[in-house]
Amino acid sequence: MKYNMVDLVGQYKKIKPEVDKAILKIMEEASFIGGPAVKSFQKNLEKYLGVKHVIPCANGTDALQVALMALGLKPGDEVITTSFTFIATAEVIALLQLTPVLVDVEPDTYNIDPKAIKKAVTSKTKAIIPVHLFGQCADMNSIKKIANEHDLFIVEDTAQAISANYTDPETGITQKAGTLGDIGCTSFFPSKNLGAFGDGGAIFTNNDDLAAKMRIVVNHGMAVRYYHDYVGVNSRLDSIQAAILDIKLRHLDEYSAARLKAAQYYNAAFADNPKITTPITAEYTSHVFHQYTMVLNGVDREGLMKHLADKEIASAVYYPVPLHMQKAYLDPRYKEGDFPITEKLSKSVMSLPIHTELTEEIQKEITDAVLEFVNKA
Repeated sequence: MKYNMVDLVGQYKKIKPEVDKAILKIMEEASFIGGPAVKSFQKNLEKYLGVKHVIPCANGTDALQVALMALGLKPGDEVITTSFTFIATAEVIALLQLTPVLVDVEPDTYNIDPKAIKKAVTSKTKAIIPVHLFGQCADMNSIKKIANEHDLFIVEDTAQAISANYTDPETGITQKAGTLGDIGCTSFFPSKNLGAFGDGGAIFTNNDDLAAKMRIVVNHGMAVRYYHDYVGVNSRLDSIQAAILDIKLRHLDEYSAARLKAAQYYNAAFADNPKITTPITAEYTSHVFHQYTMVLNGVDREGLMKHLADKEIASAVYYPVPLHMQKAYLDPRYKEGDFPITEKLSKSVMSLPIHTELTEEIQKEITDAVLEFVNKA
């Protein structure tokens, strides 16, 4: 493709001297696991997020799994999450023999619907995993009220929204996504807003006890070498990835601003077209646009994607099959039609390239190509 969903090469070239120097230093010191680079990144991310504890780990899926392991949940305990998300959110629930309880999303933000959460709570419910989808925060004020009422844990899936700000509409207090619940989790997959050059993840919390347990769990369940206090996993962020992330963290606000500018260009280009619904930003959150996802109204999505591909312009669908309709997660509790908003979105959403290296010239070419097809439909 001439224009891909992300441009990691272009992003790398802008920070190449810093990155190359940092990697070479680690190679010369041979401090590959748990070295100074990991500790530096951990401290700098804690400061950036305004959170007491960051626990680096191997990837975002591990972050979610370790978070749930730290809560002491038992097989059969229920965890509520959305059906409109990447599979990892539900995958870790199932792997731990917990019961995923899926609910629908809001039609405008595409985030988990607090009203649906409230209806789904039972005596077996122990936790909620809100996903801050595509780059903006879920309605955390409403979710926290439900959690407080029923004594539930909140584990935020922040893989797509790191650096997004949430402002409590009642108190006016602003916090970073991932620091609002009991635990926040993120992924540093290369295409993320803060992405490594390989896999990586992190867990955030202000709870000292949970932090201490999670630091042990990610290291085979041991605090002292060869003495294992918990059943753990091997999930560590290596030093090279930490060094790269530490450099990128210094540019994260700049990256977020570039993505917002690109989204605003798309919004303006499609504003008057009734066949395209552009993404909205809820009043309580900023939007860092991990994805620019629009809804097509009466447009042949596959035809549009082929039209773009013929012009060497990438596009993608996040997500074509809801979790409750995935083969691995079929459940007699759910059937097609149970989550009408999720199912409608799965059939009508489409995402366009959005990243830090987009120019208005590139975006004009992309939007012209989209409108050429849409206006003929």
